[in-house]
Amino acid sequence: MIPSRATIWETYDRFPNGSVQQGDGVKILDENAVRELLRMDELIEVTADALAGFSSGKAVQPVRTVLPIQEHNGFFGLMPAYNGALGAKLVTLYPDNKVLPTHQGVILLFDPKTGEPIAMIDGRLITEMRTAAASAVATRLLARPESSVLGILGSGVQARSHLEALRLVRDFREVRVWSPRNARVFAEANGILCADSAEAAIRGADVVVVATASITPVLHGEWLSPGMHINAVGACRPDWRELDDEVVATSKTFVDSIEAAYIESGDVIAAQNVNGEIGEVIIGKKAGRQSKDEITLYKSLGIAVEDVAAADLAYRRALESGV
Repeated sequence: MIPSRATIWETYDRFPNGSVQQGDGVKILDENAVRELLRMDELIEVTADALAGFSSGKAVQPVRTVLPIQEHNGFFGLMPAYNGALGAKLVTLYPDNKVLPTHQGVILLFDPKTGEPIAMIDGRLITEMRTAAASAVATRLLARPESSVLGILGSGVQARSHLEALRLVRDFREVRVWSPRNARVFAEANGILCADSAEAAIRGADVVVVATASITPVLHGEWLSPGMHINAVGACRPDWRELDDEVVATSKTFVDSIEAAYIESGDVIAAQNVNGEIGEVIIGKKAGRQSKDEITLYKSLGIAVEDVAAADLAYRRALESGV
């Protein structure tokens, strides 16, 4: 017998304050709940564990399946993973969105012992936060300890989340931002400097974030300086670029997934230069920075174990707090 709509909603109405109770059907956590439950400092540690699990072979995760929605210039992705927690992210990327976020999605969690669905969690904010958390893990491992100048290309949600996350792992005395639009507003809102150009934001920086929607290179090798560390989080399609060939070719390059990088990352495919996965640095299988003047690069694509770990953290915090 198919339950009525009223019966379905009774499952969620039994707890009028929005609390969740384990073992009582599928729980729903919207973006406001995720914002209340996740703390960036805690998420950085959970993300490090997830990346380590992936690179050590403890996690089970295929390369994401991406379905082009050509009629609307969009993409629909499926990202399942198991690393103690079991789940999948369903995510859309619509670059032409001007009012709605370009990235939207949900993360579904299942009980790994029984296969029972246990939660549906908003994925937009988790995508934003876990991407920055992974860059913070890479920065903590690869950037020079004395790094004090941060340069950011981009002024969207990833610029905002990276500013928060990277300040937790390095003490910056100066932060500069540049983007074709909204850079000045972003700079004023966050108390940082608005650079006159991309080059001005990058020259002399110790740590760089490239978080743009560009499909052609915006960071050029001639701007780099010895000892710099770069986090690049855009250009997630094989024909998209945000780094020129010199940036990748001259850097000691780490990715979240080697297999995914050679399929999905236009920057990596073009340069064919990857030293290892950042998870391999975490577990000690690969060396990170080995000299003061070495230029290091973390090219992030975002992998499912990060999303599932973040969603599992939000779910556990919800059970503990009754949010």
